[in-house]
Amino acid sequence: MTSRLFRRRSHAPGGLSPEDHATIDAFRAMLAAVRDPQPWAPGRAQDAAVRVGPFIERAHPRPGDDHGTEVIAVALVHPDTPHAAAYLHGHQLGYTSKGWLRCETTTILGAWQPAYAILTHAAANLPLPDNVGMAPAHYSVHVEARRPDGTGYTLLRLGPYTQTSLAARDADRLNTALEGQAAAVLPGVTLTAKDTPFDVSAHESYTDPHGTDPAALLADALTGAST
Repeated sequence: MTSRLFRRRSHAPGGLSPEDHATIDAFRAMLAAVRDPQPWAPGRAQDAAVRVGPFIERAHPRPGDDHGTEVIAVALVHPDTPHAAAYLHGHQLGYTSKGWLRCETTTILGAWQPAYAILTHAAANLPLPDNVGMAPAHYSVHVEARRPDGTGYTLLRLGPYTQTSLAARDADRLNTALEGQAAAVLPGVTLTAKDTPFDVSAHESYTDPHGTDPAALLADALTGAST
């Protein structure tokens, strides 16, 4: 990938053109950025540099969903964002089609720096691969039922949620509602609500929680399970 950086395009024998000097300066800046990355921390709403195969891409965190210490939601964006030309070029290369993605914070190299731009797919005029190593950033809430013998099943699936914080909030609300209630409705069964990634392949088994009280959905599920 770096070989193209050294492809001489001098305009005079034995001399370096201004374009050559600019390329060398960009390469030196990239090496410095890779050797000494700027720290990235959750909750600062700052773009991150993430590795996608042998390339480094600019990852823009989803507002309000960058507080996780282990996983955040990001969108891969063209390195020259927010310029209109960059958006169009990024669209052609598949950046905008990826949507929001789950990014493990351990894959973040550091805060995004313009010096990384020459290491992106866009700089090589290559499309993003079909598999960028990150799953879609949708979330859900599962209410799991566990019997005394260790067997269990999922009583209720809510989703999709677009922010982890919203899923975690509803999971906490349902766990509060379940205290003491489950034992009376389903004796011997332990019920626990937890936020978890949304399973797109099983989308028909989910109930959309938007505009509805999750506690009411839980009550309906408990009624159905007890009959």
